[in-house]
Amino acid sequence: MDKMLVINAHSNGDSPSSFSLQVYNHFLKLYKELKNPIERIEIINLYSEDIPSIGPTVLSAWKKLAEGERITDEERRITQRMTTILHQFKSANKYVIVIPLHNFNIPSKLKDYMDNILIVRETFKYTENGPMGLLKDGRSLLVIQASGSIYTNNDWYSEVEYSHKYLKSMFNLMGIEDYQIIRAQGTALLNLEDILEKAYKEAEEAAVRLSTEKLENE
Repeated sequence: MDKMLVINAHSNGDSPSSFSLQVYNHFLKLYKELKNPIERIEIINLYSEDIPSIGPTVLSAWKKLAEGERITDEERRITQRMTTILHQFKSANKYVIVIPLHNFNIPSKLKDYMDNILIVRETFKYTENGPMGLLKDGRSLLVIQASGSIYTNNDWYSEVEYSHKYLKSMFNLMGIEDYQIIRAQGTALLNLEDILEKAYKEAEEAAVRLSTEKLENE
């Protein structure tokens, strides 16, 4: 297993004006130059993919499967698609999530995606001492996020910035504790060149670290 999975959660997945995508592209260019040649990079754009959401069809299928009942063709199609997404996720050992900040949280498509991979007995399990991650094999997550305001000043904005808290907590639940976030923040307040310069530097450092991480663990 030597694969990086890039999860692009932008509704306009190739927007040249997106700050997080600019930082991501800067990261990816250098990472490709540094990575092990045998490592694969797989990219998914959530807004152009079929990402099932948990609704009546999924809940009905889960209930029937748990009770050994026959599911409908549509229920089978959706649950099979969810299984494909889950297996694709588990087949990677490095993850990059590229997101804008939507109302202090992750985009809805990314929440749907998370519901496809947070599956008990697949990526975590419940024990008598609480939940335990099942992906405790040295995986890494890099989050690249842009926002108009600043969320690291330990003020009201820091308190309500739930995307960072949610992603870090849920990946930790799955056993993935190597977590880093690069913020291109303050785009509505600060000098844009300064914002990108700082984020690019962090992206370059992350590319170096992640490209050598596998070799160091071997």
